Amino acid sequence: MEWHVPTLADVLDARRRISPHLRPTPLYGYASLDELVGAQVLVKHENHQPVGAFKVRGGINLISQLSDDERERGVISASTGNHGQSIAYAAHLFGVRAIICVPEEANPVKVASMRGLGAELIFHGRDFDDAREHCEGLAREHGLRYVHSGNEPLLIAGVATETLEILEEQPAIDVIIVPVGGGSGAAGACIVAKAVNPAVQVIGVQSEAAPAAYRSWRERRLVEDSMKTSADGLATRTAFELPQKILWQWLDDFVLVGEDEIREAQAVMIETTRNLIEAAGAAPLAAALRLRERLKGKRVALIASGGNVSSQQLREVLAAPSSNRDD
Repeated sequence: MEWHVPTLADVLDARRRISPHLRPTPLYGYASLDELVGAQVLVKHENHQPVGAFKVRGGINLISQLSDDERERGVISASTGNHGQSIAYAAHLFGVRAIICVPEEANPVKVASMRGLGAELIFHGRDFDDAREHCEGLAREHGLRYVHSGNEPLLIAGVATETLEILEEQPAIDVIIVPVGGGSGAAGACIVAKAVNPAVQVIGVQSEAAPAAYRSWRERRLVEDSMKTSADGLATRTAFELPQKILWQWLDDFVLVGEDEIREAQAVMIETTRNLIEAAGAAPLAAALRLRERLKGKRVALIASGGNVSSQQLREVLAAPSSNRDD
């Protein structure tokens, strides 16, 4: 299928639609992160969004542009949590029925949020892709507007507004590091960065325990791989065509980090920034530490994509020993 690849004009239009509903999120620097990475590090705090994650930008942009027929029929989507919260939030905002299919062991914080926003939840399967396949069948069966978490130009244009905010506030950024699950955030970052300043490097990061998007980018074809990461925001078994098409064209680099590296980075982010940062949102710091020599002296933006951490996850992360923080 051929999709429209969003342009900077689409991102500017998305910002116009989103701005009545969402404020720009903070871009903060932390001296201890600068010292740790050996660079000037700025954190884009998407955990400050009303659902605690960046994806709400895309949800509002898409749901606000549904046709009258689509609004009447309602929408259905699959998610490990953050995309589902985005659709639930926007659907609540615009009075649209939303059904979200989630894995049976979905993050309870994200489940409670979706439920609180009025979404109807369907639990199915062991992971995101099981839930997604079930969702696609229900969409066909009931004539609902299916909202894919990656293959949606309006979602990508919406989440790209976070990069627009970064470069407007700090035009001298050299590198932006973005976590990748389905890839909409990294695709949006590429669209904006390469249009505003092609010299800005965009680097994606994914867990070694769920490398489908990484392998698809490296091999320039869509592949399926194992999904064993505990970082639910990175937990996909398959790559998505539209984000990959954009990443193949513009992403400068893509790195894999280990599960232990992500957990350590998460603990450091929580303690350093005094913010709740979920595992996916900490992956960019893990990547920056891997790339320390390459990033030395540069201005680096880390996308803290979300802050939806359950109490159990928080206890496990903070209890684990770490070489990058003082205990």
